[in-house]
Amino acid sequence: MLDESLGYVAPDYLEQYNDDIESETILAIRQERQTQLFEPKSKRYYQAVQAVRDIQSNEFNFSGSVVKVGQGDELSLEQQQRFNQALKVFSPWKKGPFELFGTFIDAEWRSDWKWERILPHIQSLTDRKVADIGCHNGYFMFRMAHQKPACVIGFEPYAKHFWNFQLVQNIVQQKMLHFELLGVEHIDLYPDFFDTIFCLGILYHHTDPVGLLRKLHKSLKKNGEIIIDCQGIPGDLPVALTPQKRYARARGIWFLPTQSCLENWINRAGFNKINCFFAEPLSTAEQRRTSWAEIDSLSEFLDPENQSLTIEGYPAPWRYYVIAHKD
Repeated sequence: MLDESLGYVAPDYLEQYNDDIESETILAIRQERQTQLFEPKSKRYYQAVQAVRDIQSNEFNFSGSVVKVGQGDELSLEQQQRFNQALKVFSPWKKGPFELFGTFIDAEWRSDWKWERILPHIQSLTDRKVADIGCHNGYFMFRMAHQKPACVIGFEPYAKHFWNFQLVQNIVQQKMLHFELLGVEHIDLYPDFFDTIFCLGILYHHTDPVGLLRKLHKSLKKNGEIIIDCQGIPGDLPVALTPQKRYARARGIWFLPTQSCLENWINRAGFNKINCFFAEPLSTAEQRRTSWAEIDSLSEFLDPENQSLTIEGYPAPWRYYVIAHKD
């Protein structure tokens, strides 16, 4: 389906799954939030996408670490310049890498490393209904598309990220990928619906992580699985750090758990078969400044005299990856 204002939008899954989810409420929120896409603060992102709507390609590959779309020699010099100008509008690119018509976008985060850690531990996504909570620009959604899921619904309330996703989706037109301007708080509009839920880098940004996990539990089907990546702190006790104001210069960080604390949260939310398959300090090789993300990054957020501490003196971040299931 082609919407003249949005670009390519996949056939609406609400029609297919009308009896399984709260379709009317989802539709009402969707219609209300789509107005954000055309507000003045979003204008430059919208205009960047519209400026390259004529550029198409049948070449794309989501199977490797780099989301690849098009070939450099497909575009004229004028098209290449126009497309690269559109790409720069979305800087800093925080999730990637992408290679779009020969232009390599080295994002701040090595999201491919995260995906490669996760892949060996999950069931195949083929024909499954998948949620990507906090999908950002859709890097993981495109990687998921390689496995031919029934549908992938990305939850992300920010207009910039929608247009960043749409820049690529307009070209590749993946029918199973759906970007919703919804927050994780709307996940309970999909009761017992998802076969697989990815909750990557979300929990520590919320004031009630256990309550959020309970909502996710309700939206997961019986025998479904959830994959959680959570920033935390080292330690053996089941405790969480609550920063006074900022953590690693970031606002909106509420609870940073130890591994055992995170596992207890997940257990108390009703999940079982809990397995933490990765627990390591976050590396400055995984989150760093690049030419496509010319911003302060992890190395600037750590104590220059002691890399085991943040600039505020808190324990430096670890990442915990956990898979769990619903009976």
